[in-house]
Amino acid sequence: MSRWILVADDERQLGEMLCDNLSAESYHAEHVFTGPRALERMQKGGIDLLILDIMLPGKDGFQVLQELRARGDITPVLVLSARSADQDRIRGLELQADDYLTKPFNLRELMLRVDALLRRRPAPAAGDDTLRFGGNEIDFRAMQVTCFNGQVEALTATETKLLKLLSGHASTVVSRRVVVEHLFGSAAQRTVRTLDNVVLHLRKLLEKDPASPRHLQTVRGVGFRFEP
Repeated sequence: MSRWILVADDERQLGEMLCDNLSAESYHAEHVFTGPRALERMQKGGIDLLILDIMLPGKDGFQVLQELRARGDITPVLVLSARSADQDRIRGLELQADDYLTKPFNLRELMLRVDALLRRRPAPAAGDDTLRFGGNEIDFRAMQVTCFNGQVEALTATETKLLKLLSGHASTVVSRRVVVEHLFGSAAQRTVRTLDNVVLHLRKLLEKDPASPRHLQTVRGVGFRFEP
C-alpha cells in the first residue's frame, strides 16, 4: 500500500515541487501552508510521514512538533528548514523530530531520507483482510462482500482497491486525483466516469439508502470519504 506524506511548508512552489517528486516515487503527497492546518490534517490520521518547515504561519514548526508529540502522535517527522543554526537543529531533535535537513537541499538526499524513515516504520495493515461496517462484511482476500441484507456479491479488483484505499484512511477526505491515480495509474479524463460508476455500484451494494450514502461519501469538488 502506498505511503501518505504530508508536506507542511508555506512556500507554494516548493511544496508543489515536493509533492510532484514524491508522487513520482509512488507516494501519496498532500500540501498544507500553515501550522494549524498541519495539526488539523495530522489529527485526521492516515499520514505516514510529515515533512515540516519551521517558519510556518499561525504556529511555527516547533510548536506543531511539540503539540504532535504531546498528544502521543509518533508519526515520523522530517524537519526541512532554512534555519541551519546548531540551536535550531538541537531544538528540533529535543522535540523528537526524526531527522533535520536544511534548505537549500539536494532532492535526491531528501528522497533517500524519506525512504529511510518510512523503512523504519512498518506499513499499515490497510484494513487487514476483513472490513466490517453498517452490517456489511468485506473480504478483501476473496474479493467479495456480504451485504447488510445477507446478499453475497463478488467485487471487482477496482472496487476492492477503492474500498481498501478509503478504509485505510477512514474519516479522511481522499482527493479524486489521488483515487484516480491509485486505481487507474493516471488522471486521464476518460477515467472520471469510470470512477463515478464504481462508486455508484458500491453504494447500491453497501448503503441502505444509496441516494443518501452514510459510509461512502462524496465531498463535492474534492474527493471521497469513508465513514465506517
